[in-house]
Order: sequence, then C-alpha cells, then structure tokens
Amino acid sequence: MNFPFVRYRKIYYILAVILIVGSLAVMALFGLKLGIDFTGGSILEVEFKNSRPTNEEIASQLKSFDLGNFTVQPIGENGTIVRMKEIDEEIHQEILKKLEEKNELNEMRFELIGPTVGKELSQKTKVIIGGGLLAIVVYVAFAFWKVSRPVSSWRYGITSLLTLSFDILIATGIFSLLGHFYNAEFTIPIVTALLVILGYSINNVVVVFDRVRENILISRQEDFSEIVDKSINQTLTRQLNTSLTTLFTLLAIFFLGGETLRYFSLTLILGISFGTFSSIFLAGPILVSWSRTGKKS
Repeated sequence: MNFPFVRYRKIYYILAVILIVGSLAVMALFGLKLGIDFTGGSILEVEFKNSRPTNEEIASQLKSFDLGNFTVQPIGENGTIVRMKEIDEEIHQEILKKLEEKNELNEMRFELIGPTVGKELSQKTKVIIGGGLLAIVVYVAFAFWKVSRPVSSWRYGITSLLTLSFDILIATGIFSLLGHFYNAEFTIPIVTALLVILGYSINNVVVVFDRVRENILISRQEDFSEIVDKSINQTLTRQLNTSLTTLFTLLAIFFLGGETLRYFSLTLILGISFGTFSSIFLAGPILVSWSRTGKKS
C-alpha cells in the first residue's frame, strides 16, 4: 500500500516556508562569520621534526597572542597550518619561537591574504554556486524533454532548482546561527561541502523524477498525483538507505574526525538530511501542484 505523500503536501509546504523564512531572518540578523579565506588574514604552515603536537597543544601555545579566531589544521604526517588574522613580521617570528620551545620545526610558508583577494574569492564562490544551480536546471530540463504531460520538462528543472536552493539555504542559515553562537567560520571547505550537497541532492531528485517519467509512460491513463505518489513510494527505500549509510559515515567523521573536519562534516549532514526531506516531500508534490495550476488556467 502506497503512502499518500501528495495528499499532505500543504503541510510540507508550510514547514518548508517556516524553515526558509527562519533561515533568511537568521542570515539577515547575524550574517555569516566569514573565515580568512574571504576576509583576509595570515596563513602559517610548519612541519615538526619530531611527532606533531595535538591541535589543542598548539592552540594552548598560541593563546597568549592576539590572533583572533585562529584555526589549527594538521597536514601530512608532521605538518600543521595555522590560519589567523593578519599579523606583522614581529609577531610571526614570536609565534615560531613559541612553537619551537617544545619541538623543532621547519617553516614551510607564511602568506598574507589581503581583503581584495578575499572579496574576489567571495564573488567567485557566488558565481560557482549560481552556475552549478543553473547547469543542473538545464540538465534536468534536457533530460526530461520527452515528458511533456502533464508538466512540461522545464518545470522539472525549475522544481529541481527550488529543492536544491532549499537545501543550500537551510544549511547556510543553520551555519549562520553556529557562527553567531559558536564562532563557526564560513570557509572554503564549507563551500566545498555545499557544492557536494548540490550533487548529492540532485541525485535523489532525479531518482524520483526518473521513476515518475517511467510510470507516466507505463500508466498513461492514471492520475498524475497517483503516479507521483507511486514513484515516491517505489524510490523511498533506495533514498533512505543511500542517505542513512552516508549519514552514518559523516556522523563518525563529525564525532571522531577532530576539529578540522567537524564543520565540514556537519554541513554535509545538514545538507543531506534536508536534501532527503526535499526530494521526498517537496519535489514530487511541487510537480503535482504545478500540474493542477496548469489545468486551472
């Protein structure tokens, strides 16, 4: 027996609108706490000759310096990258001396990222995400161009855009809250995670749409809402299994992967969770609502 997903679509829409409005309000109120990749700052990379100290030990050594909200990231076997606010050469040398007190090291690089570079990177990030969304819309519309009854192919693409935008917006809104209350910075790895979410979410949506297309060709006389309900139920187990196995891995990374991967994995957890919700409860029902709007006109 199929669960009537489409019948309760107004409830899903109300919940989605609440989440969207909440995310927009949070971002308008708090904004995003941008990392030095976007605002500018200093990057110091060192390699320890002996075993690398833990991130907590390095952070403890550097807490006496005024470095802003700095991050410590392990790299390779004995390397470490410290990202901090912009510092001068004097502070740079003092930091090296402090780190060398307990362990010999070699400095691999010291770079300054100016605000101009950060602004350019921010603009490119918007272009990349926007271009990715546009490309997905075009791809979905082209992939379903043979399906024109009762919803035209371009509406499949627009529906995909709506659900993907929902996934990205909610994840970003939650990250805005984390930035305000827990100083979580919006960095390049977070942008990477958002792009991964786009690819993952569109996979779930296309799975549903592809089954809708197959069922339309098989059941030409069946009502479109019944076809969508059947398609969602037929793909439900696959979607849940795929999402849950991925989430189990990401949860392990979140709890056991250390501070460096925590917010990256959290972004993926949020995006995949809301992406699963949108592919099951929003994508198909939106198509049905759109088809009925067309009939009224």
